[in-house]
Amino acid sequence: MKPNKLARFISGRLHYGWIAAAVTFLVLVCVAGVRATPGVLIVPLEKAFGWDRSTISSAIAFNLVLFGLMGPFAGAAMQRFGIRRSVLAALVLLALALALSTMMTQPWHLMLTWGLMVGLGSGVVATVFAATVVNRWFSERRGLMMGVLSASTAMGQLIFLPLLGWIAETSGWRNLAWTLVCVIVALIPVFAWLMVERPEQLGLKAYGATTTDPGAANVAANPIVIAWQALMRAARVREFWLLFASFFVCGLSTNGLIGTHFIAFCFDGGIPEMRAAGILAMMGMFNLVGTMLSGWLSDRYDSRWLLFWYYSLRGLSLLYLPYSDLSFWGLGLFGMFYGLDWIATVPPTLRITTDIFGKRDAAVIFGWIFVGHQLGAGVAAFGSGAFRTLFGNYNSAFFAAGLMCALAAIAVLLIARTFKQPAVYV
Repeated sequence: MKPNKLARFISGRLHYGWIAAAVTFLVLVCVAGVRATPGVLIVPLEKAFGWDRSTISSAIAFNLVLFGLMGPFAGAAMQRFGIRRSVLAALVLLALALALSTMMTQPWHLMLTWGLMVGLGSGVVATVFAATVVNRWFSERRGLMMGVLSASTAMGQLIFLPLLGWIAETSGWRNLAWTLVCVIVALIPVFAWLMVERPEQLGLKAYGATTTDPGAANVAANPIVIAWQALMRAARVREFWLLFASFFVCGLSTNGLIGTHFIAFCFDGGIPEMRAAGILAMMGMFNLVGTMLSGWLSDRYDSRWLLFWYYSLRGLSLLYLPYSDLSFWGLGLFGMFYGLDWIATVPPTLRITTDIFGKRDAAVIFGWIFVGHQLGAGVAAFGSGAFRTLFGNYNSAFFAAGLMCALAAIAVLLIARTFKQPAVYV
């Protein structure tokens, strides 16, 4: 699809990579609001339908696993069909899922809408989408730009969580879902109008590049074939499995545990949902700073050591949380410390992936690494709910996640310091 006149007008005055990144950031922020919603919904659905937390958590776990599994196939689809078509299809699916969820009355309705449909749609509009845009539009400052786009999750929390918590508490969870429908529907024409697939369509090179990308044309192969072939190549490289395992722990200790259960954990301690959502949003503010800083650092320092410190410090914060006594200062200290670290792992992980597997394959292979992230998130989302149902608290889940972070910190130091890119990655 050819760029519109506005895109061509802007590209004559400003490198359009900044516009592509800004549009991508806007989409990611709005979808982050959708992805953060299940954590707000646990208590309202528990009250409305009498479903226990393990039942609700199973749908959220399904959502998180699908969100990750879509990554490599989404990256391949963007190679085959383009970014614009792939993302627009995902946004339409999300709007439909949210609208249908307002009519649910049975647990399988929750599994279909918030589990299957939201998992598939949000899985396209995720980190792999950001990685694809960054690798196409930027030759310089990739780490910084990936940090900024990764921070969209934090911004989404900061904007949406207090609002969603207030709506759920005052107007009910159905109005919450309709609010998100309106946001996604409004986003669709903006993205369709402003997103341009590649700099070459505007007669540009990627920002900071001296030559045109030789792989600028969309590939003709089936996206499913592209994704599986990339996995087969990556599976022969030890570093892929180290990154996959560390990202499993990343998802387990973030989206699956804190992202899903933090509000319910606070509610158990007598903190109202809206206030708990505000604390989670505050984490998002610190996350915004930490992730952008991480992107800047990954352009300058050894990404292995950055990951070591990120996982180590996150583990310590999770071990501390059960002893925070749920006071203002205790939770505030946790929120600041944990928030700075939440998504800081993304820029150095993508940097290592690109160094090993090359620019062209990096997004798809990073998608497979992200599968590990969401498998970990799914395990924690379901497991934490099961622990809460079995023991009456979340302490065991926090202790287990803290120890897993320590193992991940050791694993990333086993990644080779220098890489010799395999000949098959061309």
